[in-house]
Amino acid sequence: MSHIDAAQIREREASLPAMARDRPFGIFLVLSAAVSWIAAGILVLERLALYKNPNYITSCDFNPWVSCGTVMKSAQAELLGFPNPLLGIVGFGLVITIGMALLAGARFARWFWIGIQLGITVAMVFIIWLWSQALYEINALCLYCMIVWAMMIPMFLFTTARNIIHSVIPAPAALRRFAAEWTWVMVIVMLIITAATIVLRFPGAFFGA
Repeated sequence: MSHIDAAQIREREASLPAMARDRPFGIFLVLSAAVSWIAAGILVLERLALYKNPNYITSCDFNPWVSCGTVMKSAQAELLGFPNPLLGIVGFGLVITIGMALLAGARFARWFWIGIQLGITVAMVFIIWLWSQALYEINALCLYCMIVWAMMIPMFLFTTARNIIHSVIPAPAALRRFAAEWTWVMVIVMLIITAATIVLRFPGAFFGA
């Protein structure tokens, strides 16, 4: 790469919103995926303890509504025949690696970003399904699962916005401007809506029976 090309890339990067730049986006991926990876790791350890002792009380069994043990013993917690958090260990580990690569100066081809988008979209759909099952089928919450939910919402929205802004996802100029200016608002709104659904579904967990 020539000095002129490098200068043009730096100039273009500087004109982009923070989350569309490689370094800030890389930092975001590393931090959000690391938090999710730790939460998934704790869930795996707790599930192993339950395998050893079915009467084991998990570290986040606080009350009838917030009970990781209840959630872990449900069929939904092992959708593919093994504990769901194992998927998180692998998936979030990959996201951390991608974030570190961006921090090291790696530049990925469009097909690679399409793959990242597909992977994070599938993960988000899975998280939405788990959220609906926890609220309306299992009727219990898992603290560590909610941490993953809270990380996946900005991870999905900022990744999608980044790919729209960089034309990985074809979009008209108006949508690119919207992604650049309003994604952070969408993140806040979605987090508030998610929290509201939890509070409204389990008021006893927050306000007493």
